[in-house]
Amino acid sequence: MEIKVMHQIMEWNEDVSDQVKATLAEHRICLINVMGSPGAGKTSLIVKLIAALRDEYRIGVIEGDIAGQIDAETIDKLGIPVVQLDTDGACHIEAESVRHMLPLFDLEQLDVLIVENIGNLVCPAEFNIGEAFRVALLSVPEGDDKVHKYPLMFATSDAVVMHKYDMLPYFDFDDKRVENDAKGVNPQVKVFRASSRTGEGMEELLGYLRARIDAVRTAQAETKEENP
Repeated sequence: MEIKVMHQIMEWNEDVSDQVKATLAEHRICLINVMGSPGAGKTSLIVKLIAALRDEYRIGVIEGDIAGQIDAETIDKLGIPVVQLDTDGACHIEAESVRHMLPLFDLEQLDVLIVENIGNLVCPAEFNIGEAFRVALLSVPEGDDKVHKYPLMFATSDAVVMHKYDMLPYFDFDDKRVENDAKGVNPQVKVFRASSRTGEGMEELLGYLRARIDAVRTAQAETKEENP
């Protein structure tokens, strides 16, 4: 199938995030913002999540990249509706771009929309894109000091996934430090240790995601009933 490609629309408007949320709520779609550094394994994790959740939820994906569409092609091969967002060098995705991309999906045929944000631990944390919740990845090879260095990313995320956890024996990585640092900047954050390659920790993460998705969609349905 042909992959649709959009280019970043550089318009700053904080209210657009609320407009995106309203559109998604109308269709009972839960948007998940997945963030992390280049090489953290965002695409690999999303592929695993799709495999585990696609029988329960109708899933679509927005793939954000500065250039190229390799990751979008990976998702497309799974038979999942995907739109590529080329940011033309911008280090983050903005809500305005997401708003313009929504009509490229059949929203009546979606329950979950996953956004793979630009590989970056700085800029994406500053921009709401209409998400229901955020998942930040920190892979073991990146080092255990990243929460301390980039606190906003982890302070604004609902869940932190220590990814590529199967590589822990090969790196000087203190997972307790990461968890303590994350909860230090965000006491409510949920912390997971997972590996897309081995499947370690995935069931716990999937249980969390199912609960969050169901809660969001139930709240959307109740709001719609109250405000028909």
